[in-house]
Amino acid sequence: MNLQSLLSVIPGIPDTIYSSEEVTGLFNDARRVIPNSIFVAIRGTQHDGHKFIPDAIAKGALVLVVEDKTQVPTDFKGLVLNVPNTREILDTLACRYYLNPGQELFCVGVTGTNGKTSVTYMTESILNAGHIPTGVIGTVNHHLGDKVWPSEMTTPDPLFLQKRLREFRDEGALAVAIEVSSHALDQRRVDSVPFNAAIFTNLTRDHLDYHQTMESYFAAKQRLFTDLMWKTEKTPSFAIINTADKWGRRLRVADPTVLWTYGAKDSDFAYEIQKMDFALTQFKVRTPFGDTEVSLPMSGVHNVMNSLAAMAAGLAAGMPLPLVVEALNKFTGVPGRLQSVPNSEELSVFVDYAHSPDALENVLTALNRVRENLKSSARIWTVFGCGGDRDKGKRPLMAQMALKFSDEVVVTSDNPRTEDANAIINDIMSGVSSAEKNRVQIFVDRKEAILSTIQKAKTGDVILIAGKGHEDYQIIGTQKFPFSDVKVAEEALKGRA
Repeated sequence: MNLQSLLSVIPGIPDTIYSSEEVTGLFNDARRVIPNSIFVAIRGTQHDGHKFIPDAIAKGALVLVVEDKTQVPTDFKGLVLNVPNTREILDTLACRYYLNPGQELFCVGVTGTNGKTSVTYMTESILNAGHIPTGVIGTVNHHLGDKVWPSEMTTPDPLFLQKRLREFRDEGALAVAIEVSSHALDQRRVDSVPFNAAIFTNLTRDHLDYHQTMESYFAAKQRLFTDLMWKTEKTPSFAIINTADKWGRRLRVADPTVLWTYGAKDSDFAYEIQKMDFALTQFKVRTPFGDTEVSLPMSGVHNVMNSLAAMAAGLAAGMPLPLVVEALNKFTGVPGRLQSVPNSEELSVFVDYAHSPDALENVLTALNRVRENLKSSARIWTVFGCGGDRDKGKRPLMAQMALKFSDEVVVTSDNPRTEDANAIINDIMSGVSSAEKNRVQIFVDRKEAILSTIQKAKTGDVILIAGKGHEDYQIIGTQKFPFSDVKVAEEALKGRA
């Protein structure tokens, strides 16, 4: 693409600038810059890209996009674009550079504290059943059919996002389901994605190390339903909102976006559970297209709620209701989301990504409800920790939830990162009263915690290993070490005496 064509999306750029120059690449990482490319200097939370401008120049950058022109060496002969917000420009340029792939896809964006991964996977399953090949971008990985790319963060930066959307489209995708994090919304990573449907799952305490307050956290989520839905030129567009959540009821939606609500009794998509066990939930659903019944091969009210959101996305794409229901009935689950670990020991062992108080409450409430329905006397064990370098305020709250909904609690490490694991555990234990400390066991080593719990559990007991879910690593310091809750649990079950 020539420079004039690429820069034409930025207001105020003269048409004659470098019209014959071909752009070889677009980068926000100076280490990746190649000759005749564009470098965009981003002020990040860890580093300021302006500090690496000399490196970008040395590697042959043709154009610099900056917020502070004084950081550019005076002898630089190329073009310097001084803009108010380089994040916004990076997003705009990335979309143009990859020829706006989202315009060729049915785009579903899912935001909320919990449930994003499950909703995207369910949406994928539904749309694929309607012969709409669907890619997924999120926490676990990026994938389209059998092709899988690793994921470094929930929502990638605009360069990687737009590149992935182009790859999806070139590989035959007709739709994409994207987990949209609050960080991504705040940092303008998805502003150029033309969403057909935006889904809000819920909002509970998390990421306050970044957002500071719940109002700021909510404001970031709000952008998807106002700023971004105003920009989309796709019609009709849909906002699918959980109005059983108090924050969902506060959301404003851009006009003329169609609003569909779910979860509450008076919502467009309302449910009534008929039967639930550890492997199956049967429920009735009222929809704008008629009433139906679903047999979801998963447990928990939260998964029913996730399925309603995905159902609405499928209907927004024009799929018939019976085909949507058939897809949900055949859904095979999500890695690390109440994932059952099969065994011959008559134990119900689950691995779940729950790493916030609300997520832990949802999963444990589901397990307690099943236990009550089965009239079982089995104990519920919860093994969990909290990540380092993240919101410290939720740590004692996690302990309180575990104690409230479990019979036995095992506190351990999660991803301590650069914090001391014992210090994190002390923060967790600050939420435990003196009277309840006898119900809590502590193992700093996560593997030891899982092995010990599975050894001590009795026939019929339920074990929840929470916090890391699908992750196949543990971050200690700044290094990643191989670690899988599922594999450790499988090993422990095989060695159970």
